[in-house]
Amino acid sequence: MYKINRQMSIAEFISPFGELNKNNRWVRIAEMIPWEVYEEAYAEKFSDDTGAPAIPFRAALGTLIIKQRTGSSDEEVMQHILENPYMQFLIGLQEFTHEEPFSVRSVTNFRKRLDAETIDRINREIFRKEAAAARGDGPEDGTGNGCGGSGPEGGDDGRPFDGGGAPPNRGFLILDATCTPADIAFPTDEGLLNEAREKLEAIIDALHPYTGDTVKPRTYRGEAGRRHANFVRSRKPRKKTVRKATGQQLRYVRRNLAHVDAQLEKAPAGVLYGREAAWLETIRELYRQQELMHRAKTRSVPDRIVSIGQPHVRPIVRGKAKSPTEFGAKVSVSMVGGFAFVDKIAWDAYSEAELLVPAVLGYRREHGCFPEAVLADKLYRNRANLAFCKKHGIRLSGPKLGRPTKVPDRMRKLIERWDSRERNAVEGKFGEGKTRYGLDRVMARLKETSETVISLAFLCMNIGKKLRLLFDFFSKHPKYGILFVYKLSNRQLYFKNHVFS
Repeated sequence: MYKINRQMSIAEFISPFGELNKNNRWVRIAEMIPWEVYEEAYAEKFSDDTGAPAIPFRAALGTLIIKQRTGSSDEEVMQHILENPYMQFLIGLQEFTHEEPFSVRSVTNFRKRLDAETIDRINREIFRKEAAAARGDGPEDGTGNGCGGSGPEGGDDGRPFDGGGAPPNRGFLILDATCTPADIAFPTDEGLLNEAREKLEAIIDALHPYTGDTVKPRTYRGEAGRRHANFVRSRKPRKKTVRKATGQQLRYVRRNLAHVDAQLEKAPAGVLYGREAAWLETIRELYRQQELMHRAKTRSVPDRIVSIGQPHVRPIVRGKAKSPTEFGAKVSVSMVGGFAFVDKIAWDAYSEAELLVPAVLGYRREHGCFPEAVLADKLYRNRANLAFCKKHGIRLSGPKLGRPTKVPDRMRKLIERWDSRERNAVEGKFGEGKTRYGLDRVMARLKETSETVISLAFLCMNIGKKLRLLFDFFSKHPKYGILFVYKLSNRQLYFKNHVFS
């Protein structure tokens, strides 16, 4: 086991390949994160007296960042670390080594110990000033706070500022939500019941030696398997055929559950544990839901189970043409200055409009003032949110409620078009997360580790944003940079002069 230095500089790393390049991306990432700040809080989760020595925070978070940015499996990320001295520097090793610094199974423990709340707090603390500076309204002292202070002394409940010393509204807050699908097969009633039947058959086989019975209970697994195979071969089964196949599998599951209950009465206590015990509890609830829907001839039930292996996954109705319903976590995100932060991760459907007020108040706590405008889609434009934004002088994007005016307002149309164009940034961030950082299919199996992976994706996206700012293309081509800044400045100046004065 090689020693891990939490506060090591690049000059202290011993490498047979010579001194490391300080402009390497992994070195830049290591410099972004104040490892020692979070090391004490992470160390509190472990005991000093019992167990093996804990792996430091820098190694845990550094490994997860490498895994997320490279899109590798747990085994592959260890191979990447052993082949790359820059990655070894990122996780805090003092010298280059060909031996594994920790077990591959530790990567799973890292995801369990660094929960989504911890990752989100790190993300906000690291990139809060970066987001404020990227808004373009930060002061020249480099603090990144363009609102004239670290925040108001009170009023976090949404009340307006008292007195005349209130800082003006600055910056833009972009809000939106998306679904991050889990790694499950597309659920069908017949398919879920057939999977439940097969798992119950495995449980019956495992319990049989402990019951003392000479004859194993009859499960009719051969007949049930043939009926399922004949059903899945049907290209376009009719509703009557689907209902018949679902009813058949329901009866097989009911019979197997009765066999399992009889075996558990004869077997010693605690003989069924771990994954099989979790399967059994999930199957009981799945059977209850499926029987209820089958008898009532309905397709919906509260907290519907769509995966036996991941019972926390719920169907999220998105209303999109490509995929009307997705199966995974719903994630609400706020963006400031091109940096994205997770506001909420939930496995049950919810209205994202209820998060506008908390997001605005969070913006005020972090930046010291209210945003100049909130850019969101029409789902956020309910009467409560409109009244809140009007009370605090915040412009909420989109058309106003009520009948459209007979005489079109050209300036309002121009503002709405600009808001819609700027709001595309959050859609691009979702696309980046799903194509580059694995949010299109979250491979983690547990509820807690899936939430950690989602939060890590947004942390890595912000790290990538910061790296692009450090290695900006326009710094190498001054004429393009001047042209870009000139156009952007003109656009901001135009709207400030004609709209927000």
